[in-house]
Amino acid sequence: MADPVRVVGGAVSAALAAAGALHAVWVVTPWPLRTPEEFADVVVGTGDGVPPAGACLAVAGLLGAASYLVGAEARVLPRVGPPAVRRAGVLAVAGVLLARGVAGPVVFGRVSERTERFRRQNLRYYSPLCTALGAGAAAVAWRGSSATER
Repeated sequence: MADPVRVVGGAVSAALAAAGALHAVWVVTPWPLRTPEEFADVVVGTGDGVPPAGACLAVAGLLGAASYLVGAEARVLPRVGPPAVRRAGVLAVAGVLLARGVAGPVVFGRVSERTERFRRQNLRYYSPLCTALGAGAAAVAWRGSSATER
């Protein structure tokens, strides 16, 4: 039988890596959308184009680090560094994702300055995805490899 921590951790790690890769792609193109203006409407909800390259690269790097931390804690990637630091990193990843997921509908709700299309996407996709990934990361932190390494 498959280890559920490895399965969940592998899925969360892969999703975070994919999101990081997509943010890196946005440095040069608004793909999968056609124009920077459409990107601003759907993904950002404000402005008139793709965020600055530095911002996209920073988010891509953070998502890559989050992917590694969750994957390593779930024992699907090689583990480097002290277990307590790795676990603290996964807890931080879980906290950030859960906060974004739960607060997203409130922060980006009807009272925000975001576009209607962004608010719909946020309710349907962005916030639920962040909540699910955050819950998965929390499960990995709770039942991950650190407890067996002590």
